[in-house]
Amino acid sequence: MNTNVAKLLGRLLETKSETIKIGTDVHARDLAVAIQVDDARPLRPQTMGRTQLLAVVRGLVAAGRKVYVGYETGPCGYGLHYQLQAAGAHSHVLVAEALADGRRQKTDKLDAAALCDKLDRYLRGNPKAMTPVRVPSEEEQRRRSECRLRDQLKQSRQQWEARGRSLLLFYGHHVTGQWWRGQRWQDLQAGVSPWLIGELTLMRATIVQLDEQEQARRKKLEAKAPPQLPKAIGALTWVTLLREICDWGRFKNRRQVSSYTGLCPGVQQSGGRRRDGSINRYGNPRVRALLIELVWRLARWQPDYPPVRALVAGVARGAARRKWAVAAARRLAVDLWRLATGQTTPEKLHLIVPAAVPS
Repeated sequence: MNTNVAKLLGRLLETKSETIKIGTDVHARDLAVAIQVDDARPLRPQTMGRTQLLAVVRGLVAAGRKVYVGYETGPCGYGLHYQLQAAGAHSHVLVAEALADGRRQKTDKLDAAALCDKLDRYLRGNPKAMTPVRVPSEEEQRRRSECRLRDQLKQSRQQWEARGRSLLLFYGHHVTGQWWRGQRWQDLQAGVSPWLIGELTLMRATIVQLDEQEQARRKKLEAKAPPQLPKAIGALTWVTLLREICDWGRFKNRRQVSSYTGLCPGVQQSGGRRRDGSINRYGNPRVRALLIELVWRLARWQPDYPPVRALVAGVARGAARRKWAVAAARRLAVDLWRLATGQTTPEKLHLIVPAAVPS
């Protein structure tokens, strides 16, 4: 602990405080920290390292103080949250948003002060002062990262495929799809200059490696799915949704499920006038994308499923049809929650489950 942090801890311990509230703006190298002692005016924000903040928290907790810390979600993940909890603090991770105090200024220290103010109002009993997120356990976080790595491997493979198609097009050869597989690769070798084949061979080696890694991870994830799922709800989709949500049992009612998907329409209402706007896009974007994709698959393979009947019947076109798909995805999320928690069965939802294949 350096001299300045030691002096800060000493000042805090000299007070007869009971509660310490800390707002911190987290970055990879350091943190901007704003501290409020009980109901007093917050101290001037300062910059410190992660180990220094943890040392301050441990010192305060050891002295019998209640320590509350709030910071926003971001690329640094939840590692600091786990460390703060281990140090004895009450940690809150907030939904990231634009922080402003009415001035056209934005600095890390101003953000830390704004977070400290939000935390103070939240602890005083104002639940709308901030929106805390449910922090997954370390095991849930690891399982989620396994799914996301498979997506990243697939995206990287597709990027290299696109680079190969771009190189071929630059030299006058228009190809589509996966040019590096089987017979298509043999046909290219017969019709393209040796120099260009040499360049493509380097790309192909990377693509093949990425494809093998992605397929191995895919099989590993699909093995975790239940043996029988409704038609069109694939094993990979089911496992990915579960791992992104972490625990279907976390939701208490259908409103919470719908809100988490970010598929609820925004509302503008004043007096007797009301207008529904675009979806609010709160929650997990990966879950939202999976649900929309799943709706279109159900429209093809499960036409009797009530939320997709309008899509199957073709009652709307263009933008209106996409709105129907969004509404169906919102209802689908609720039905999947009910299905995963045992509140209903596929038969009640008019979903066909293929018969088990005898082993």
